[in-house]
Amino acid sequence: MTQTLSDITNALITAARKAGADHADALAVEGQSVSVDVRQGALEHAERSEGTDIGLRVFIGKRTAVVSSSDTRTDTIAQMAERAVAMAKEAPEDPWAGLADAGEFATSFDVAALELEDTSDEPSPKALEEDACRAEAAAQAVQGITQVQSASAGYGRHSIHLATSNGFGGGYARTNRGTSCVAITGEGTGMERDYYGDSRIFQNDLISPEDIGRIAAERTVERKGARKPATGTYPVIFDERISSSLIGHLLGASNGASVARGSSWLKDSLGAQILPEGLTLRENPHRARVGGSRPFDGEGLATRPRNIVENGVLTGWTLDLATARQLGMESTASASRGTSSGPSPTAGNVTLTQGNKTLGGLMRDMGTGLLVTSMIGSTINPNTGDYSRGASGFWIENGEIQYPVNECTIAGNLRDMLMRIIPANDARTHLSRVVPSLMIEGMTLAGS
Repeated sequence: MTQTLSDITNALITAARKAGADHADALAVEGQSVSVDVRQGALEHAERSEGTDIGLRVFIGKRTAVVSSSDTRTDTIAQMAERAVAMAKEAPEDPWAGLADAGEFATSFDVAALELEDTSDEPSPKALEEDACRAEAAAQAVQGITQVQSASAGYGRHSIHLATSNGFGGGYARTNRGTSCVAITGEGTGMERDYYGDSRIFQNDLISPEDIGRIAAERTVERKGARKPATGTYPVIFDERISSSLIGHLLGASNGASVARGSSWLKDSLGAQILPEGLTLRENPHRARVGGSRPFDGEGLATRPRNIVENGVLTGWTLDLATARQLGMESTASASRGTSSGPSPTAGNVTLTQGNKTLGGLMRDMGTGLLVTSMIGSTINPNTGDYSRGASGFWIENGEIQYPVNECTIAGNLRDMLMRIIPANDARTHLSRVVPSLMIEGMTLAGS
């Protein structure tokens, strides 16, 4: 008889109890994925993977251990439970460890309303190859492209089921289909590259391979002849394609795990103004057809929308059960986990208030400065928020693009930077992080 993921997690819980665990939770993940790369119109690489991973977390008092496997046989499950219990008995006590109380679990959730799974047929490898070839051909057709470094297409489907020894059980499936392309212009040391890609839950939402290849190529050609900008202090616009990284630093600093360790530059800022007045950063795990949505978190708590920042004011931390207990707060149902590790707090879908100007409008307001479209490397001090990153993009004068730039560094302090952000209105609303282009005045730019 075929085992369901629910059967597997229940078997893990039963085995843990039999081995002597006080409490336990179990996670089973089943997935299949296929990816295809083409080069010069021919298949270069194809890969398919499928399998089931299982994880068991046991509690002996306040001691805990996690074990995982990709073998779902009954004797393996029994051995996993025995090993986990033996490990937990030797582990140090963790005063914050423990499952949620039975009354805290999600009791009803509408998975279908989240539209996380495309039930149409899985694309064939040939169909994925054709998509990649179409993207490559579209990129090659753009004048100025010397080669296409890669064109890829892929599909994946993953199902999860979580169960606990005190009554929770739930699961859902998720699909994704994507296409991407990387193009190159110029030769030798004058080569420049850029990319474009799209990934969606529903295959019919994906933009065409031709558009993906064309956008990648057009972005690349625009970068031809890039040079270093002048060193100085200038306004900087973080283009929409990379602006979410700034908000990512805010999310990292407001993560309960960092705050509990005392290693966050926001640790003393709860209730303080950290964004300009009028800007709200909202997390909504219930957005339909969005990759970061989920009906319950990695500990079985019902997810819910919340404002991380409201009208510029930091309203709370991102917490799982353990960090919430440590900080004397309640979980925000933000636990994420894999089969080989315990939960940790993670923010999912977030949306930053958009402005009322286009990217072009921000450039005109900026006058002279740097439009950043890609970044490499980073030096971020988690305690102070000091920020330094390599950047490339376009030099702006009189509100217009003058020439592409590369090999420069932008620097500042995240606390100061975030207080000066001015948003455009160009965010892509289907992404998990909906963040528009952001202008910040008075940043240090190191170039020639």
